[in-house]
Amino acid sequence: MWLQKALRLKPRSRGFHLVTDEILQQLPELSDIEIGLAHFFIQHTSASLTLNENADPTVRGDFERFFNRYVPENEPYFQHTLEGSDDMPAHLKASLLGNSLVLPITKGELNIGIWQGIYLGEHRNQGGSRKVVVTLNGE
Repeated sequence: MWLQKALRLKPRSRGFHLVTDEILQQLPELSDIEIGLAHFFIQHTSASLTLNENADPTVRGDFERFFNRYVPENEPYFQHTLEGSDDMPAHLKASLLGNSLVLPITKGELNIGIWQGIYLGEHRNQGGSRKVVVTLNGE
């Protein structure tokens, strides 16, 4: 079985946000798959997807502080600045973290660790809603 659909994530403030439940609410078809893979692809160049700690929200804050220090705004060497001081750093953060995840499906559920969740990395101050294409493959 193959299925592909586009999901829309609600707009969020800049930072790292746990979106596992929001994604799963839009994927009732997942329960039909006994064994397979789910591919998640975000269609944006200033936001990212990653998998990490789902229990302690301080981890998400630490992610944001680290990446803001690692890729700061207003660097004099940035030339791509017409869309704001957060734009070029957002592109770099998205490239560092990535635009997709592939996760196993077992018995109708994502087979991820008990302390793992899907993060949306929103790297713009005004990012808006985000579109994620999900491709499910399995039996």
